[in-house]
Formats: sequence, C-alpha cells, structure tokens
Amino acid sequence: MTTEIKLPLEKAAIQAFSSTNNEPVWLSELRAKAIEAYSTLPMPKPDKTNIKNWNFTEFPQHTVDSAPFNSLTELPEEVKTLIDANENHNIYVQRNNTPAYSSLTAELKEQGVIFTDIITAAREHSDLVEKYFMKKGIKIDEHRLTALHAALLNGGVFIYVPKNVEIKEPLQAVFLRDNKEASLFNHVLIVADENSQVTYVENYISIVDGTGLANIATEVIAENGAKVLYGAVDTLSKDVVTYVNRRGVAANDAKIEWALGQMNDGDTISENTTNLIGDGSFSYAKTVVVGRGEQKQNFTTSIIHFGKHSEGLILKHGVMKDSASSIFNGIGKIEHGATKSNAEQESRVLMLSEKARGDANPILLIDEDDVTAGHAASVGRVDPLQLYYLMSRGISKKEAERLIIHGFLAPVVNELPIEGVKKQLVEVIERKVR
Repeated sequence: MTTEIKLPLEKAAIQAFSSTNNEPVWLSELRAKAIEAYSTLPMPKPDKTNIKNWNFTEFPQHTVDSAPFNSLTELPEEVKTLIDANENHNIYVQRNNTPAYSSLTAELKEQGVIFTDIITAAREHSDLVEKYFMKKGIKIDEHRLTALHAALLNGGVFIYVPKNVEIKEPLQAVFLRDNKEASLFNHVLIVADENSQVTYVENYISIVDGTGLANIATEVIAENGAKVLYGAVDTLSKDVVTYVNRRGVAANDAKIEWALGQMNDGDTISENTTNLIGDGSFSYAKTVVVGRGEQKQNFTTSIIHFGKHSEGLILKHGVMKDSASSIFNGIGKIEHGATKSNAEQESRVLMLSEKARGDANPILLIDEDDVTAGHAASVGRVDPLQLYYLMSRGISKKEAERLIIHGFLAPVVNELPIEGVKKQLVEVIERKVR
C-alpha cells in the first residue's frame, strides 16, 4: 500500500503564478520538474530531531500582495533601526512576498553589479540566473523540502558581482513579514565572479504573529579568488516553522565566510554547508543561537573539503533557556585527495534552566592522511566562578549572568558588518535571555 503525497498547492496554480510573472521557460520547467519529484522524495532526517509532526506544507496563501514603500521613511520602525540610510545605499526590502523597495548606487550599476529580486532577475538576466540557480549548490531533488522550495519559490534576491569588482559597502536585504497569512519560499542567489568581493547582510523579521512557514534557501557561488562575507539575523515569530538551507561553493583560492544569528522563536531546522571545491579555498562559519520557550531546533553546519590546501573553520555558540532544546551538529569532512587541508570546529552550549537542553555533536570525517583536523565541544551551565568573580565586585547575580551570556556570544555578534544589524542582534539576545 502506498500513500499519495500531494503538494500544498495545485499544479495549475503554480503554473499560473509562473505565467503571471512572465517567468522564462527554464524556470517554469524547473518548477514542473520539482512538482513531479516532490511526491517521490523523502523528507530530510535531521540528526536526533523528530520532525514528523512539524508543519512544512500547510499555509494560508502562497503569495500575499503588499503595498511597496516609496521611501525608507515609510518603513516600520522595527525595520528602520536595521538600516542606516546615510551609510548604506544598497538596500532591498521585501514585504511579505512583494518586492517593496530597492536601491543600488549608480557606480555599482556602471560596474555591472546586479542586485534585484529573484523573479525579476530570472526575466531580465535569464541566462545568468539559469547557469547557477539550483545547479552548483542546492539541487531540487535532494529531498522533499528542496523540491517544495523550487516548486513554490515566491521571493528572494539575486546578486551578481562581475570579475575584479570589489564592493566596499555592504549589500543589505530585509525580508519583512507583517501579514499573518504570508509564508516565505525565498531564494537568495549570490554569484561572485573571479577576484570579486562582496559583503551581504540579510534580516528576516516578523512584526506580526500568525501561523506560517518559511522554506528558505541560499546559494553562494564564489569563483576563483572571490571573497563573500555573508551575514544574517533571523527573527521570525514563534508561529512560523522554518527550514533554512544555506549552501556555499568555493572555487580556487575563494573565501566564503558566514556570520549567522539564528534567533527565530519557532521550531527551526537549519543546514549550512560549504563545499570547498577549489585548491586554497577557505570558509569560516560562525553561528549564534538563543532558544527559549518550548521551541525545538536543529542546526547542522558542514564544511566539505575537496580542494588541496583548503581550510574550514566552524564556530557555534548557543544559549538555551526555559524548556527549549537544540541539536548542534558540526561536520568537517576531508575528501580523498584534499591533501594539506585543515578542518577545525568548536561548539559550545550554555543552558540557563533545568529543563533546557543542548546537544553539541562535533564530527570529523577524514578520508585523507596528510591533513590536520580538530574539534572541541562543551555543554554546561553558567560558570559559578565567573558569577562569583563578578558578584564580588558589586554586580547583581542577574546582571552578572547577562554579562557572561553576552561575552559568550560575542565572537559571532562582533562579526556582523553593519552596525544597525549588530545592534539588532544584541537587542534580540537581550530580549530572549532577559
């Protein structure tokens, strides 16, 4: 006996959405392929986390049309605090599923930089997007959620940085959810061509409660000698179930660095994988997490070495309170032939209450002899000696715990390149651990 698994949206509705947006043939065909694959693929199986009863398919609407913003002054106050309009002139804002505001300096446009929403990019830069979209990074047939993402894609951004172009100011995207019926199937595709350089920061922010889901994918392609710094702060509300898959591919001497503040209040599955394909490639993945309430989360960070002399570093710090539970998996894998490579990782979890749970699992998979690798992991409560030291100087126990937590998370927080975003992350941490 077989069980029929249906898409949450009819095939005709998906085709109509594609047609309405005048999508190129290749994207319409990719959606159709994903629809066919969906029912035959298994769900992902995150280690030590049972997601059988999690809602990854039911949502009120596929797309929610929202009014755009004519200027940054119209943004909600919660979003204004993330953006420094005097310093950063390269901004994209998506409101629910609508491209709501976009700006890019004339200088970057003249240099050939592209920074626009993913649907527009598929129309106006079709050949370029098709070359990379779910080709080198994430594949549509990895499991049911990647197929679902490809079929229901309804937002996101595309960034292209031409050869030898170094973007000095960060590119910033804000994905605002202010309609309780909005669900997000966003795809971020960043292509940094040879010897280019870009810093990208994104914010997911909910300012309304309401049952929804987010199936988010990112692909970062760093060609030879390119450098990409990717920062993110995710703050979706507790009623939003989130699956996020961020994938990087680094060619010869390319660098991909991640600084991720994963602060969602709902149940979350996060995969962050970087494939070091080229010789001399490098990746440093930093993640900071705070869990509270009864939420369940699973964070898997993987750096896979294929190129010689490649280096992959993983740093994960998490704080759990109330009855929250999280799994932190760190995987450093060195494939056969990746000689002289280095895989290092550190995972630390701090628990603030008796019912909180954190599980740090460092994993090294080494198929080559001439390499270096190492890992460290710890799970525990606030150090009483640190508390004693601070309290002996007249600091209250509550304030002492607060200082210890901020110090514990600082290695990732300090890596975010935009002050407004860094401030937001600090404030979110403060609110969640208070």
